[in-house]
Amino acid sequence: MVMASAVMAALTTIVMGALSDKVGRRKAFMSYGYMLWGLSIIVFAYIKNVMLTIVMDCVMTFFGSTANDAAYNAWLTDRGDSTNRGRIEGMNSMMPLVSVLVVFGSFMGFDLDKQGSWVTIYYIIGGATFFIGLAGLFLIEDAKGLRKSEDSMIQTLLYSFRPSVFKENILLYEVLGLFAVFGISIQIFMPYLIIYYEKTLGIANYVIIMAPAIIAAAVLTALYGKTYDRKGFLFSMRPVVVMLSAGYVILYFCRSVVPVLIGSMLMLGGYLTGMSVFGAMIRDNIPENRSGQFQGVRIIGQVFVPGLIGPAIGAAVLRNAEVIVNSDGTTSFLPNRSIWFAAFAVVIVLCILLYLVSRRIRSSEKTA
Repeated sequence: MVMASAVMAALTTIVMGALSDKVGRRKAFMSYGYMLWGLSIIVFAYIKNVMLTIVMDCVMTFFGSTANDAAYNAWLTDRGDSTNRGRIEGMNSMMPLVSVLVVFGSFMGFDLDKQGSWVTIYYIIGGATFFIGLAGLFLIEDAKGLRKSEDSMIQTLLYSFRPSVFKENILLYEVLGLFAVFGISIQIFMPYLIIYYEKTLGIANYVIIMAPAIIAAAVLTALYGKTYDRKGFLFSMRPVVVMLSAGYVILYFCRSVVPVLIGSMLMLGGYLTGMSVFGAMIRDNIPENRSGQFQGVRIIGQVFVPGLIGPAIGAAVLRNAEVIVNSDGTTSFLPNRSIWFAAFAVVIVLCILLYLVSRRIRSSEKTA
């Protein structure tokens, strides 16, 4: 299901992002996409068949990627410029983990072993998504000066994949490659994070780790975006790498609550600030009136490649992990600290690649 959803998200963003450029509108794709996304979430309350669940997940992903990955991200690019990109991206990057915290906090009192609880949860999340889309019809405006693409739909669709476009915008593609390496590091441990806290470390109430770590990282990220606006990409990436690496090292060596909390704050701080810095740099280098056409390659670098390679590395380093027997007789493996070592190793690779492309980045910052 995860693989099918990842493929659907990438294909949808490529097609619908290009289509939003072709028609010269974002608002309709965003608002109606969110509304249909919300309705598709509610449908899950009544699905019990596995194959139908996989199919419906792809349908939901189509609406969600149309609204968010393609249209919203293109709209966000249209609305910003080089003077405020970092601040905008700082706020944008903190939202996903804040939403995780809100969801955990809101539904902690639900009995998740009861079908009725899940029906209620699906209605709440789906309804909220629907009404956000509905509100967007009245609150959102397309960027002024947004023009329809004069190319054919096929030309618009394939624009960001042309070799000539790659050569003209080589820095953008290099940064997307760096972003993919950064994402691989994150995806090595992210699928196992809660299990690691709860089962491996024995911290049953893992919210005492996640809640303050997420809040601290979110506040830092909201403020950190200004650093990019003032100092540029390379300067902003140094603290990101230091925080992320320090978090990995602490989480590798420590198991008690306080150092794990500190390590988690540093790790999540590096993760979110890195997302904001990479996001701002990518948006700054997308050609004007082409933002929809580049959302496809953005999601390939940000989501698709890390989502394939990161978990595969995580699974490889955990292949000999301890196995436990669950109460129902099934077996599960416990993620161990090897995930932090592997994630740290990928950050070293990222640093090497940053050094290799630093001359081109400095040149672009001087001419900006």
